[in-house]
Amino acid sequence: MDPLELASYGPVIPVIVLHRVRDAVPLAEALVAGGVRVLEVTLRTPVALECMAAIAKAVPQAIVGAGTIRSVADAEAALAAGCRFGVSPGYGTDIGHACRNMGLPLLPGVATASEVMAANADGYQFLKFFPATAAGGIPMLKALAGPFTDVVFCPTGGITPETAPQFLALPNVKVCGGSWLTPQDAVDAGDWDRITRLAREASALRRG
Repeated sequence: MDPLELASYGPVIPVIVLHRVRDAVPLAEALVAGGVRVLEVTLRTPVALECMAAIAKAVPQAIVGAGTIRSVADAEAALAAGCRFGVSPGYGTDIGHACRNMGLPLLPGVATASEVMAANADGYQFLKFFPATAAGGIPMLKALAGPFTDVVFCPTGGITPETAPQFLALPNVKVCGGSWLTPQDAVDAGDWDRITRLAREASALRRG
């Protein structure tokens, strides 16, 4: 799969942190019911890989990926768990090459022009801009559009339902990542209807 294909499924990719395996499948089902199929489950908890595997097996409509890939070992574990793509917070040539060799589409993270150039040199042109708000937000993305006319971004980090349309209106933004689709209190309470509603609202956001 071309990583850019991920952007074709909707304007927002949820950034998901799961603390309990039992929440994984119902959460994924709730998001899919709201029209959100591409799911980034972060490697930030001890049960993350188990959650990814559960979603990959039980929710075939979902395109599950692993976020917070920081090493080649992370990428290998994500692929073994059934993930169909990976997302890294930054870029390292070792990860970029390894993901390509193992056939795991990668959305690498960048925050500076130098990092964009490093990812470009290894053949990556669809990049995660992270942490989006802290790294300059919309003005930074507009500035990067000048020298990098062939690069498109998925800004992630600090984006809200209110600011997402502003990011999506930029020509070099194809999709954005957001954690607001899966608020922790809703997950803890098993309020899947609320998550479906948030997913439906995110799916309706306009893309530029």
